Amino acid sequence: MRTEVLAGLTTFLTMSYIVVVNPAILSAAIQPEGIGPDRTFQMLAVVTIIAAATATLVMALYAKRPFAQAPGLGLNAFFAFTVVLGLGIDWQVALAAVVVEGIVFVALTAVGARKYIIRLFPEPVKLSVGAGIGLFLAIIGLEEMRVVAGDGSTFVTFNPVFASDPVAVVSVVGLFLTLALYARGVRGSIISGIVLTSILGYAASALGYSAYPTDDSALEEMGVSLLDVALVPDAPITYDAASYNIAPLAGAFIEGLGNIEAFSFALVVFTFFFVDFFDTAGTLTGVSQAAGFLDEDGNLPEIEKPLMADAVGTTVGGMLGTSTVTTYIESATGVEEGGRTGMTALVVALLFLASLAVVPLAVAIPTYASHLVLVVVGIIMLSNVAEIAWDDITYAIPAALTIFVMPFTFSIAYGIAAGIVSYPVVKLAAGELDDTRLGHWLLAGAFVVYFFVRTSGVLAGSV
Repeated sequence: MRTEVLAGLTTFLTMSYIVVVNPAILSAAIQPEGIGPDRTFQMLAVVTIIAAATATLVMALYAKRPFAQAPGLGLNAFFAFTVVLGLGIDWQVALAAVVVEGIVFVALTAVGARKYIIRLFPEPVKLSVGAGIGLFLAIIGLEEMRVVAGDGSTFVTFNPVFASDPVAVVSVVGLFLTLALYARGVRGSIISGIVLTSILGYAASALGYSAYPTDDSALEEMGVSLLDVALVPDAPITYDAASYNIAPLAGAFIEGLGNIEAFSFALVVFTFFFVDFFDTAGTLTGVSQAAGFLDEDGNLPEIEKPLMADAVGTTVGGMLGTSTVTTYIESATGVEEGGRTGMTALVVALLFLASLAVVPLAVAIPTYASHLVLVVVGIIMLSNVAEIAWDDITYAIPAALTIFVMPFTFSIAYGIAAGIVSYPVVKLAAGELDDTRLGHWLLAGAFVVYFFVRTSGVLAGSV
């Protein structure tokens, strides 16, 4: 019990940033009439908490797995900046698309279709997803820690002002403290790393250090961009009584259903569906591999249960007024702390609910402190590559592409796509067509169609 509770606390602290980040993204697009931006932000924070708690509670009590759920990053950005602001689709219509996607997921999960499709994943893709997610976690963590920065020439580079950037220095000290605790076999090393790094950050702030000691214009001339990460979080967000009235958001999808344009609406639903489906599939497979849940064929037993929790979360979230809910890769941090049952997820759900009544812990914990543990978990998850048959080129190619593409496109779904599309192609080229099934080719074809819709401008041209 102690292990499960500690694992739940670790997962919550690692992903609780979503309580602030999700409303920050969605409030750019969701603007109920007659309501100011501050209250909209607070309402979205409340909706985010309720959606995360509901989905994770279903995961805990029904699926009995240590996976946590919340509105997904990337999907919320697509919702706000592409669908609503970019394509000009009303936010109520976009919420209707999320609800429809969730209902479709519930139906497909109930008949076993989602489980069947996931089991069609080629074996090298299943075995490489964990390592790909590990690299994905690591690059997210290093960026938030301000160890790496965006670069106009090389896309990513070492922070050129590292030595004078207290966020980077505190983050790296915290990272090595966490790694040292983990190497010593200390119980709770990950949660200890978060707490110790937070204390270091507050201490540095008390000594007068600021997060931005250099001239940003000088960095711009160098073509370098650093994330806007504060050494100490801003003043805590508080909720007044009016903020708990989410009526302007809850049920807004019903209005959206009455204002849809069939073709563009179908394309938006398709895009939400595709990304969420394969993000969830990849997360469940990768985290389950780290937890030792997969069977000898690389499948997660009773995968339809966590998939149903994901589908219910998406549906409820859309009805309440937030974007697609998905399983979080940060669940790997709790798994690494020993979480193996639904008790871990139950703790996460209860902590989300508790944050309704108190200041969200995401505000008190600096983002770099919670994200450095992603680097630790990323290192651990790289061990999964040992299970791949690298001496078989028809396994090595799809496995390597899955691992490479996932972190460099910032998408689990795109990494899976690279592996699935390449697998039947290399099998055909190697004269091993008998190793492929019709489903492999159909999945590969579906990804080709998806990428055409997503990148050819068809979606933009439909509105």
